[in-house]
Amino acid sequence: MSLIEVDVVVVGGGIVGSSAALNLARGGQRVALVERDFCGSHSSGVNYGGVRRQGRTLVQLPLSTRAHAIWGQLRDWIGVDGEYTRSGHLKLARSDADFAALQAYERQTRDYGLNLQLLDRRALRERFAWVGDIAVGASYCPEDGHANPRLVSPAFAQAAQRSGAQVFEQCQVLEVTHDGQRFTVPCSNGLTLRAPWLLNCAGAWSAQLAERFGEPVPLTAAHPAMLVTEPLPLFMTASTGVEGGGIYARQVSRGNCVLGGGRGFALGPTTARAGQAAVLDILRNATELYPALTGAQAIRTWSGTEGYLPDDEPVIGPSLTQPGLLHGFGFAGAGFQIGPAAGEALAQCILLGAPRHSLAAFSIGRFHTIPTQKEHLS
Repeated sequence: MSLIEVDVVVVGGGIVGSSAALNLARGGQRVALVERDFCGSHSSGVNYGGVRRQGRTLVQLPLSTRAHAIWGQLRDWIGVDGEYTRSGHLKLARSDADFAALQAYERQTRDYGLNLQLLDRRALRERFAWVGDIAVGASYCPEDGHANPRLVSPAFAQAAQRSGAQVFEQCQVLEVTHDGQRFTVPCSNGLTLRAPWLLNCAGAWSAQLAERFGEPVPLTAAHPAMLVTEPLPLFMTASTGVEGGGIYARQVSRGNCVLGGGRGFALGPTTARAGQAAVLDILRNATELYPALTGAQAIRTWSGTEGYLPDDEPVIGPSLTQPGLLHGFGFAGAGFQIGPAAGEALAQCILLGAPRHSLAAFSIGRFHTIPTQKEHLS
């Protein structure tokens, strides 16, 4: 058995855990980043690749705004541009009620710098002629965009390693204990890590670690259905989504269109598949919203495993039962854009004693009820 003493153990090599490890290493901490498979191989690396603030809840927007600034300096942060482009994000409305919801969201978010532009049917046709007639309007966020998650997410872990973090892939955590001073983390490869700080960034599998320290959460797994088409003539000038959920699409510089929507299914504990029915639904909806996709061939489909909580808000911040334990999970399929700032905030809890942006709305305590006096006496 090999024992390694560090300041912080980060469990989970997705974009949140890797961003935390990067910030901690740059802050002078001795960091071990532990990933069961390969860094960025699960939800952080198989998602749609949307880098959007538009559509986020108001409590997420401060962190999302910070993440927007990090994305704008991505090459300086991780050494690659990750095919990141600020193409703009177009959120489509398929009914008058949906357009009214977009109008309300624009009013609510005016103080957050999104600079949303509301487009009625006529304005939408003038600016984005490639959108199908089914759309009655849209909201456009000009500085949102998209990136390649298969490049970006692993690059955060690689940048952490270059900054001094020790990165251990194909290294499954077997157990976590705490002796009153340090966490002890034995792993499947014979390695044992010990540290006073532990970050729980294990994605859809984070609930097991939280429950180990008396903080059960109703985390469930879901599997996005994704596909990419053959290269097509360039037509889609913005990353797109739909009010109320459903299909989302973007086109990369090579001409391929990346689309998602609906759910796939699990093949095993760590693998999933999109499924034929979900793929057919995506293609059918896509041709209504984007007529240029009519007849396009899907050349690859895939899925992954994402963690969801009942309120679709993540858990970010300190454990309420175990000093030294920090959580960062449950991003409901929308952790790619906000991930760099969520990881930074977790690192700040250690480096600064508190994050620069309040994490109160994301406390794990919202899933725990305080026993009443009667319950105490029973």
